[in-house]
Amino acid sequence: MLCTSLPCDAASPSCLYAAASVSGGRACAVNIHRGPAICAASRSFLSPPNPRPPLPPRAPMASPNPQCPDCGVGGHLLEVGGAALTCPRYSPGNPDTPGQLPQVQVTVPAGSMGGKRLSKLLSHVRRLPHKYHLLGGSDLKAEPDEQCELKSVEQEEDVIPLPAKEASRLSEEDLIKYLHVDPNSGLSECAVLQRRIKHGWNEFHMDSGEPIWRKYLGQFTNPLILLLLGSALVSVITKEYEDAVSITVAILIVVTVAFVQEYRSEKSLEELNKLVPPECNCVRDGKLQHLLARELVPGDLVCLTVGDRVPADVRLIETTDLLVDESSFTGETEPCSKSHGAVDEASGITTLSNIVFMGTLVRYGKGKGLVIGVGEKSQFGEVFKMMQAEETPKTPLQKSMDRLGKQLSLFSFGIIGIIMLIGWLMGKPLLGMFTIGVSLAVAAIPEGLPIVVTVTLALGVMRMAKKRVIVKKLPIVETLGCCNVICSDKTGTLTANEMTATKMVTSDGFHAEVTGVGYDGKGSVSLLPSNEELREFSNVSIGKLVEAGCVANNAVIQKNELMGQPTEGALLVLAMKMGLGDARESYVRKREIPFSSEQRWMAVKCVDKTEKLEDIYFMKGAFEEVIQYCTTYNSSGMPQPLTPQQKSTYLQEEKSMGIQGLRVLALASGSELGKLMFLGLVGIIDPPRSGVSEAVQILLESGVSVKMITGDALETAQAIGRSIGLFNGHLKAISGDELDQLSETALPDIVTKVSVFYRTSPKHKLKIIKALQQTGAIVGMTGDGVNDAVALKSADIGVAMGKTGTDVSKEAADMILVDDDFSTIMSAIEEGKGIFYNIKNFVRFQLSTSISALSLITLSTIMNLPNPLNAMQILWINIIMDGPPAQSLGVEPVDKDAIKQPPRNAKEPILSKALLLKIFVSAAIIISGTLFVFWKEIPDGKVTPRTTTMTFTCFVFFDMFNALSCRSLTKTIFEIGFFKNRMFWLSVFGSILGQMAVIYIPPLQKVFLTQNLHALDLLFLTGLSSSVFLVSELIKFCEQQCCRKKPVKALEEEI
Repeated sequence: MLCTSLPCDAASPSCLYAAASVSGGRACAVNIHRGPAICAASRSFLSPPNPRPPLPPRAPMASPNPQCPDCGVGGHLLEVGGAALTCPRYSPGNPDTPGQLPQVQVTVPAGSMGGKRLSKLLSHVRRLPHKYHLLGGSDLKAEPDEQCELKSVEQEEDVIPLPAKEASRLSEEDLIKYLHVDPNSGLSECAVLQRRIKHGWNEFHMDSGEPIWRKYLGQFTNPLILLLLGSALVSVITKEYEDAVSITVAILIVVTVAFVQEYRSEKSLEELNKLVPPECNCVRDGKLQHLLARELVPGDLVCLTVGDRVPADVRLIETTDLLVDESSFTGETEPCSKSHGAVDEASGITTLSNIVFMGTLVRYGKGKGLVIGVGEKSQFGEVFKMMQAEETPKTPLQKSMDRLGKQLSLFSFGIIGIIMLIGWLMGKPLLGMFTIGVSLAVAAIPEGLPIVVTVTLALGVMRMAKKRVIVKKLPIVETLGCCNVICSDKTGTLTANEMTATKMVTSDGFHAEVTGVGYDGKGSVSLLPSNEELREFSNVSIGKLVEAGCVANNAVIQKNELMGQPTEGALLVLAMKMGLGDARESYVRKREIPFSSEQRWMAVKCVDKTEKLEDIYFMKGAFEEVIQYCTTYNSSGMPQPLTPQQKSTYLQEEKSMGIQGLRVLALASGSELGKLMFLGLVGIIDPPRSGVSEAVQILLESGVSVKMITGDALETAQAIGRSIGLFNGHLKAISGDELDQLSETALPDIVTKVSVFYRTSPKHKLKIIKALQQTGAIVGMTGDGVNDAVALKSADIGVAMGKTGTDVSKEAADMILVDDDFSTIMSAIEEGKGIFYNIKNFVRFQLSTSISALSLITLSTIMNLPNPLNAMQILWINIIMDGPPAQSLGVEPVDKDAIKQPPRNAKEPILSKALLLKIFVSAAIIISGTLFVFWKEIPDGKVTPRTTTMTFTCFVFFDMFNALSCRSLTKTIFEIGFFKNRMFWLSVFGSILGQMAVIYIPPLQKVFLTQNLHALDLLFLTGLSSSVFLVSELIKFCEQQCCRKKPVKALEEEI
């Protein structure tokens, strides 16, 4: 018998030892365990765990030092087909170190099942904390003289991870039997290693994804960018190097900005990984060990205490006053009470009281449980997989820009075709006409468009930042303009996330109403129905009820910040509103009976500091539990016997408050714990944020549907829905379980008619958003928890909360509300609508100008007339077309009435029929006026410097008036404000000054071939060119009149 072991320091409890007994060259058993190694030659353990049956001794193989300190037998490294393991702690120079044992060679024939299993086990051994290393090859080779058979001592049965709902319904005995685990000693190391082979490590695996350079190059696939690249190439071929450089610079700026925005947004999966704690406490082989959380496998026995972050999905089997903060998972800040008993029926995964989920935090008490889900098989893992599978959808603006790029490409090819056709009909060389056509097509493409769009969006982002909204992706700003559905999480978004007492009912029938929100103590308590304001003990019954809630309390409020449980904070604030201050200062606390999920109440034993009377108990908790400890009720400060009829009355009051969505606490006090005096009930709720109700109404009036998605119960969801105007009796509320029962075909129709979704999970949120998107809706989603992350990423617009939002939700979102204020979404939507209008204004100006210039040259060519503009004059017009006046249209202030307009159709192209009509009308006026001046100035058919100067200046003046009319598509200049856009006027005056310099400064006259014009000439040109502005304004006025005459009902149907 040979001693075969991996050497390691026995003082380290986490080291792994492998021992094998070898008989006649045949390995008959292998045991992998944690703890001291086996000396098989002497059939003994250095520190015996579970000894194996003794085996007859065998002659040892000849082997030099090191020798076993127990039996003196030497050996070699343990090898499996040439693969060897060694431990860095092993010191050959010190063979007498306790726990360091020699090793022997064991060979296994190729194809042996035992050999394969051991090879797999060894591959996992090297990944343990002490980092064993594989040496040599890993192929299993048979040696003719040693036919071996290798098998494990204990064959592990397959364990399948349990879904949380199924695990919650199992009794403790059934759970232990299913997971094949000892509830006292946990799993053995052999079981752990074999389960890890099947289930892997408790971690999330991220795909490497595309390399950065490929993502950058991917930005060039945009049709408009490709069109501009083609323009730059043509400019190089035609030796127009200045144009080529300017176009290339514009492309690089736009592409780089888009790349940086996209690259910065892809961090949500990394943030999710951070929620998995690095270490945990686990029982294995009967010993409590501190392990890396990634080592956990299904069936591991995990111990939890205050401050621990749960390392995996765990089914509890022992609990002591366990409270778990699940805000990172559900978004709800109130810690959940946990128990270990089986749950018969659960309405949603967030209501499983005997399950704690990976990434949640233990706030109070302690517990012990069995791991049911690790890595991607946990609830967080499901969120992780869904986020990996979800791709951020293209924004409507990106789709519109793609369509515009294709439209401009067709327009360019059309110009080339027309010019070639004209040339062919006139008998001119096709190659020459093709060159002219390509040059004109390149000139017609508005290369400044991507820059203007980027600048416009960037300015929108800056304006929104001033309103405490951070936008992570530029195109999202515009997407808000066509958002027609907003799905919002409840807690912390629609509500203030500050529990507040709103109603009280005393034991002797007094009702009181409480005003004020938050922890600053502002508000009042009024007696109903008289509305008499109550202070201190002006009403004894109300005063005693409030006092009890303050004394049976462990929360602390400092500088309006709560430290402790939100419900207890609400009771402290209630005492402040009554003028009682901190009533705990009047008592000395002797004892506390903490809250537990089983008893559902807490109590404190106190004595009055001043009167030194007998001890008094103050109790608060669930009504059905507290009432059992009461024998009397308070009647104006005096105890009266409690009757069954009164209990029934109190029960009805408790149910009535519950239906209103209130969390109801019962309070009692007395000298003996079993003979307390019932004081009354306090109703607490997380109230709606200030301004949310008004914002919701404005959104609904402007055609934006608002839907609330929450994990809360129906009563709470309905109460908040009613208070903010969502639930009006006609719109339906539906649960997550009911959603699961709907067919894929029926789901889209149902979700459009529902305004409140309750008891939902991350899967339900994703399902709701997908169904809404199937109907063609542009969906915005607000949220703050990890459970919202998938929906935030999947939505067209993901909106995270800045204060209460988790890092995962912030990274998954497209924009962040810094102050968690839902009403700022209204401003963001207003901004989005305005930005799209500004982009359309710019496109209108650029295309009308470029079409006019092209048409002017084309018509003069067709009519065999001299060219009305020379090359330098065309270049100057091109600068104006893409320069400051055009750029300034992108910074036009947002129209205040934009929010009242219905969301724009996401499929609406930038070049709509109405816009094209206005473009061609403006272009026709510019062409007609300019040709009129040109013909007027060449009565004898000769082109002079005055002719070109008059024509050139006329065209520039037309451009300026055209830009003025393009400031708004629908409103006249008097409605939008004549001097509201200072940047525009600076640009216009700068352009006019530049034009005057070109006309009157001699050096520039030589460059542009111009001459001085008289004042009457300028006056004439101003009057003529203003016609484009006057006609445009007249069209806007007529459109407004037609809209006002349209029946209101027809307008509502359009919306």
